Amino acid sequence: MKTRLGFPIVVAIASLASACMPSDRGSDGAPDAARVIGSAAARIPAEVAIGFVDLETGEAAYVDPDVIMHAASTMKVPVLLELFRQAATGERSLDEPIEIRNSFTSIADGSAYSLTPEDDSETDLYDRIGEALPMRELARRMIVRSSNLATNLLIEEAGAARVRETMAAIGAADMNVLRGVEDIPAYEAGLSNTTSARALTRVMEVIARCERGEVDEAIEPLTAADCAAMTEILTGQEFTDQIPAGLPEGVRVANKTGWITGIAHDAAIVYPAGRTPYVLVVMTRGLDDHEVATRAIASVSAVVWDSLIEPSSRR
Repeated sequence: MKTRLGFPIVVAIASLASACMPSDRGSDGAPDAARVIGSAAARIPAEVAIGFVDLETGEAAYVDPDVIMHAASTMKVPVLLELFRQAATGERSLDEPIEIRNSFTSIADGSAYSLTPEDDSETDLYDRIGEALPMRELARRMIVRSSNLATNLLIEEAGAARVRETMAAIGAADMNVLRGVEDIPAYEAGLSNTTSARALTRVMEVIARCERGEVDEAIEPLTAADCAAMTEILTGQEFTDQIPAGLPEGVRVANKTGWITGIAHDAAIVYPAGRTPYVLVVMTRGLDDHEVATRAIASVSAVVWDSLIEPSSRR
């Protein structure tokens, strides 16, 4: 859904969270998820794609779910999933030490490239070139600090093609992981990691269901304990100004953000107390002010919580 508003946006979470109007409700008087998220998206002056799956009720709702956008760092979740899947098969160990280096090969022309600490949100690894860390620790840094260096090392371990195979097998083929971060020749050739909201929602849903023991056969022999270990990493996320910011204090969230210029996304599993979790993905394109984008995503999160989750807990 793309909106063009003729006035500056001030994304006030409180006001948008109260935006569930009577027209947002179904015939039984209960909030209708599709109308709720559509109403929230319509207030954002940019392209917005949203996915919502409630594991409690089975309800799913989407806004422009098949629009393809740059995945930014949300592609790190499929890499995490594939590494854990390979570990579950016995193909590798997550405790295996991986040498830290800063030299990679472009998928476009085979040229060598390296990453710059200034463009990475995690810089400690650059001081540890030549050392080795367990794959599990690199995976944690890839998620909680969105380390680009850890990501590139782990993509080489997992294999981008194998990540794509697993994504296709779980019904998330639009999550197209092609390459590591900062592969400029590939970027200039139009080779970027992309996703749709539907695909990213599916990735998070598969992990959330697996944690509850509903293991998709495409990721077997992963177990509920394996998926709980993944969600524990995601719960350690240090970037919490998007979906988590729209929730009441203390609500557990397992999420992964991603942003580049004009792009801001967040994908989360939200765990309301005493209730089965839900998955929420919000993707935006066209908001060059990152603070505005983060507040917009937080506002959608607040609308979903206040309109769909709190009312259901009171019924």
